[in-house]
Amino acid sequence: MKQAKLILDRDYRIGEIDPRLYGSFLEHLGRAIYGGIWEPGHPTADEEGFRTDVIEMVKRLQLPVVRYPGGNFVSGFNWEDSVGPDRPKRLDLAWKTTEPNEVGLHEFCSWCQKAGTSPMYAVNLGTRGPENARDIVEYCNHPGGTLYSDRRIANGKKEPLDIRLWCLGNEMDGPWQMGHKEAHEYGRTAAEAAKLMKGVDPGIELVVCGSSGYGMSTFGAWEWEVLNECYDRVDYISLHSYWSNAAGDSPSFLANTVGMEDFIRSVIAVCDAVRGRKHAKKKINLSFDEWNVWYHSREQDREVWKRDKWGRALPLLEDVYNFEDALLCGGVLTAFMRHADRVKIACMAQLVNVIAPIMTRPSGACWAQTTYWPLLHASRFGRGQSLLPLLDSPKYECGQWGSVDILETAAVLDEKGGVNLFCLNRGDEDCLLEADLRSFGAMHILEHILLHHDDPKAVNTAENPMNVAPQAGPGGKADGGRISVMLPGMSWSVIRLAG
Repeated sequence: MKQAKLILDRDYRIGEIDPRLYGSFLEHLGRAIYGGIWEPGHPTADEEGFRTDVIEMVKRLQLPVVRYPGGNFVSGFNWEDSVGPDRPKRLDLAWKTTEPNEVGLHEFCSWCQKAGTSPMYAVNLGTRGPENARDIVEYCNHPGGTLYSDRRIANGKKEPLDIRLWCLGNEMDGPWQMGHKEAHEYGRTAAEAAKLMKGVDPGIELVVCGSSGYGMSTFGAWEWEVLNECYDRVDYISLHSYWSNAAGDSPSFLANTVGMEDFIRSVIAVCDAVRGRKHAKKKINLSFDEWNVWYHSREQDREVWKRDKWGRALPLLEDVYNFEDALLCGGVLTAFMRHADRVKIACMAQLVNVIAPIMTRPSGACWAQTTYWPLLHASRFGRGQSLLPLLDSPKYECGQWGSVDILETAAVLDEKGGVNLFCLNRGDEDCLLEADLRSFGAMHILEHILLHHDDPKAVNTAENPMNVAPQAGPGGKADGGRISVMLPGMSWSVIRLAG
């Protein structure tokens, strides 16, 4: 058995956690929309065709924001195609499918209301530009009396859609992106789009595209050039990361948060360097608006495209997640909490069927994948003040990251004065965590929620949806301001404490 020590102090705070840290993402890709959230004729479908069984699962996650409609899709998308009675079918060059535009802007905003979330809308700055970005803000947010706001009213929505958070394109640093641009070119486009969009509605918040991954050859230089062009007009810069265990190196896979935190710290450094250069008062924060495990479905996707290129709602990116994938997602969420002073928005990509925590069968059931549970726990119990965890953990060696801590932790002081500990044990052995919380006075353990399975490759299916699911943990002992909790090997825990 291993042993670790943790010290928390109520005055050692990282910062207030923005609830939008626990967001998600829906793209017009695969079965995310068609057959995912929307399936007319399904036994649970409502009057608009939305699956209410999926809505109920989404509502349990308490997602503050869902990014939409892409993703790579958005860089070739005409938003006007998705509103009004006459909607064209279009080839989607990003995912080699046909987009019917049956679900569009109005329908998505209606779904958000039903699911208890808010839209984070991405505009096309790939094949389109600032003028089109201005027009959609007018359509969505202006009360009336203009071309596009009156068009919204004619399309059945008198009151503004009132979208507050917008992405200035998607992954524009990527050569795979339709309308890919060089950094200075994109920076100028983003600056002008931001000028026009905030000219229509000064109260909106804007996310400019950062690097599509830490390993991009342009990383760092991209952020520097882009922000030098648009720093004064934007509010956040994006980061994207996907992780794979295709090599079968689980110790390195579970330690990927090491590289992720390097990514975060590096982007913060560039943001602050540009701020210093410009003598700016405003601070740019981070939007980690695409993150997930993604590798299980790649061979299947190649077969789907061979069989049915340009089909509608093809079954693409349908990763079946295992228990160790859920552990990594837990580690990612703790890293977000530890950087809550600067990471304000994050979106697990995606939400339904496409590299998703929720899966559906046509005309059938929906169920939670293994990765659903850490997101649910973080969203429910990870709101409040992020505390600085002083952790002394045993270490293990892995091929990619060298010597890493066996434990990852985050701690949140909630509005009632309770403390919620989030703990990932990525080692094989049980670990006794001794936590010193003397500044909080006497504490007791309300609950120990445990996600654990003896098989790291265990999955959930429609036939066995609770194979990997939360259970009551072993708990521990409380002695004044000291807590001792046993964390099983290869486990995710939430320990809820109260005075």
